[in-house]
Amino acid sequence: MEATLSLRQKALKINLSKKFYGTFAEIGAGQEVARHFFQAGGSSGSIAKTISAYDMTFSDSIYGKDPHGRYVSQSRLLKMLEKEYLLLQERLCETRGRDHAFFVFADTVSALNYQRTNEAHGWLGMRFQNTPGGESNDVVIHVRMLDPQNVLQQDALGVMGLNLVYASLFLQHDPEAFIRSLMDHLDSTRIEVNFIRFGGPAFCDVDNRLMNLYLLNLGYTQAIMFDEKGEVALANDLLYKKDVLVVRGSYRPPTLVNFDMIATGLKSFANDIGKVPEDIVTVAEITISTLKDDGGEIAKEDFLTRVDLMCTMGVKVLITNSPQYYKLSSYFAKLNVPHLGLVLGIYNFQQIFTEKYSNVDGGILGALGQLFRENVKVYIYPYKSEKGGIETLANLEVPKELDLLLAHLKGMQQIDDVAGFDGDILHIYSSKVLHMIVTNEPGWEQMVPPSVAKAINDKCLFGHPCFRK
Repeated sequence: MEATLSLRQKALKINLSKKFYGTFAEIGAGQEVARHFFQAGGSSGSIAKTISAYDMTFSDSIYGKDPHGRYVSQSRLLKMLEKEYLLLQERLCETRGRDHAFFVFADTVSALNYQRTNEAHGWLGMRFQNTPGGESNDVVIHVRMLDPQNVLQQDALGVMGLNLVYASLFLQHDPEAFIRSLMDHLDSTRIEVNFIRFGGPAFCDVDNRLMNLYLLNLGYTQAIMFDEKGEVALANDLLYKKDVLVVRGSYRPPTLVNFDMIATGLKSFANDIGKVPEDIVTVAEITISTLKDDGGEIAKEDFLTRVDLMCTMGVKVLITNSPQYYKLSSYFAKLNVPHLGLVLGIYNFQQIFTEKYSNVDGGILGALGQLFRENVKVYIYPYKSEKGGIETLANLEVPKELDLLLAHLKGMQQIDDVAGFDGDILHIYSSKVLHMIVTNEPGWEQMVPPSVAKAINDKCLFGHPCFRK
């Protein structure tokens, strides 16, 4: 592995290459990215223009008004990239277009304000050519800035922007190396990268779903989101200040029980908060640990299959690195979710009262305090034992010393059984269905929704041998 270049070395390599020429358009945190190129020396060899349209009227005049009135958004960033790239071509095509590959770096950022009342985040992007006169390629990322001071956030943004420019021009052939390099001279305590999108002929073989999963696997973000179309989305755009119901599962494969958990959980949650189900965002959550094989590697095709099947059923999917439920609750708290409902199988809920929760800061009480925030309610889906009995919250057994703690949670009405579950399907377990699929044992098709069964049979998913009579 090559040694990581210093920030100055990266900027100087671009400045002295005599190949790249472009524009820096930065709004919201100074001109920290362009500064690195100016300070490195030789910037006249790579910089055509820098611009920073801070005033909203100026920004609208140059790039046009955003239909949603937002200035820190992906749509605003794309307008900046489009406008500045067209200007490069119009004004410099004759003089430099034959021997230079054009590029535009742009960002639109909300750094920490003086009152410390805003969300510090931003969109950064590159539009660039591989060769003079070639087609353009795009890379877009979203970041959350975590430093406690504005000046530190500006510094982190400058480093991230420089890394993005360098990776776009020199690491495009290796998308995973590209992503790893974004954190050069940074760490996850300073900045979070929670969205990336590659586009253009240089990235024709890149699957953006896998690239965002790679962000999560590296620890660059806590979660990644997919909308109902199966496309990568920013969780903040879909969930911010929305009432959210989260249903955790492996979804390997999605079974009738999974969808009964969603349906009954949604009905119970909507009734409790006085909303109609249509006003609640339902999310299927999968922890990244369930995506890894026995060797600890992510099973990519398995991941894509689960996301595709859930999205086909019209459900948004969230992949997280939060195996403990209190961490999941903390994640949604950052999104200012007014009401959060969590649907758990009773076996999974029992894990809260185990040793792994007593090992966190504050022990079980600390974990439960973070989980059961004022706006959170947990719904328990029942389990059918081998003897035929149905285990619910009413007959849930926990260690004797925690009986009073469970009674307290019940008394606070922050935990309840789901209502109206289908008792005829409680014998269905994802692990059992998966075994039947792999061994081609008959009867599994009746344990999953028809569209899921068809997809598994048609595409030989989950190791199905696709036997045909």
